[in-house]
Amino acid sequence: MTRLSVNINKIATLRNARGGNLPNLIQVAKDCETFGAQGITVHPRPDERHIRYEDVRNLKKIVTTEFNIEGYPSKDFIDLVMEVKPQQVTLVPDAPDAITSNNGWDTIKYQELLFELCQHFKKEGIRTSIFVNPDTVMVRNAKLCGADRIELYTESYAANYSHNPQTAIEDYICAAEEAAKHGLGLNAGHDLNLHNLSYFAKNIPQLLEVSIGHALICDALYLGLEETIKQYLSNLFHTTH
Repeated sequence: MTRLSVNINKIATLRNARGGNLPNLIQVAKDCETFGAQGITVHPRPDERHIRYEDVRNLKKIVTTEFNIEGYPSKDFIDLVMEVKPQQVTLVPDAPDAITSNNGWDTIKYQELLFELCQHFKKEGIRTSIFVNPDTVMVRNAKLCGADRIELYTESYAANYSHNPQTAIEDYICAAEEAAKHGLGLNAGHDLNLHNLSYFAKNIPQLLEVSIGHALICDALYLGLEETIKQYLSNLFHTTH
């Protein structure tokens, strides 16, 4: 079954809007796990506008499922990952001022950098995933970068799903097949939601994990967190069994 990792950045954004500790990020992470999530994802940025570095340290103490830290590999980020030692680090080519992730790595141009990073993290037993567009060349070269997994950037799939699902997913099927050919594990994330997740998971059978934050937290405003997680898991379960 494809695993659901809940990105809790938006919970931190809400907390930071007023100061204090409401909502309680640590409690939300615990609740997500209690309600069935198989992982917690965070994406700390240099300005700490949502997840703070201290949040990452505190979460490491309580997360009992898979802990995934994603972000741009600045020195501070690398040091944080090496200190916390999550189960997985996802390398994303974000500019420091990016609102959200908006592109995958050029795994040819940055092969040397990514290879060094992958080796650095692997020495500490940290699984390394590289965020890539659904491009078979970029996927193939991620293997040469030393990655354990790739995470497919699914924004274009989500944007085009309502127009033509079959066309929207074509490149992702090819990318997934390429990843399997080279022994790369497969994750996916960005703009996946209750409308498009089931179709994606059904057509990408090699999918190991999805990381979902913004849409899931938005749905929780109406459905409640427990019911929302239940529905996302149902979308994954009924398409992979």
